[in-house]
Amino acid sequence: MFRFLAIRAGLLCLALAPLATVASAQLKGAVVNVQKAMLDSEELKKVSAQIEAKYKPRQDELQKMQADLQSIQTQLSGGKLTPQAQADLQLQGQRKQRDAQRISDDLQQEFDRDRQDILAKSAQKMQDVIKKLAEEKGYDLVVDVSQTLYFKPAFDVTADALAAYNKAYPAK
Repeated sequence: MFRFLAIRAGLLCLALAPLATVASAQLKGAVVNVQKAMLDSEELKKVSAQIEAKYKPRQDELQKMQADLQSIQTQLSGGKLTPQAQADLQLQGQRKQRDAQRISDDLQQEFDRDRQDILAKSAQKMQDVIKKLAEEKGYDLVVDVSQTLYFKPAFDVTADALAAYNKAYPAK
């Protein structure tokens, strides 16, 4: 058993030896808040406004349907309707509710799909910008702030990444 532990310890030392060599060299690192840099980029702000404009008419339609449903509910709770008128209004309300739910679901799915597509493209572009920035500034390591427990503010290159992104991908 002792021999087995000695072999494992020896293998562990061999595996960690390259890391010790790297750790003894001077590493130059940086931290970037990728999410903030992406969200603050001119390109993403412009695309967000375009997406909002794209979905505005359908959102307005959905709000109108909600107002119609509220009006039907008010009429039904008024108690001044004949039984037949009340049944007709309830049926109309059910149809509007079903239509509103379909529109809402479709709108949400399309919006989510567009948003994911835009964010994926932006994330890839940001990764390329950060890689280029690291090469230009001689960074050996760049980590995202979300994966970092502590860093000195001097290591934060989020503003540099944002400026480089805006320069590489100006809002059109």
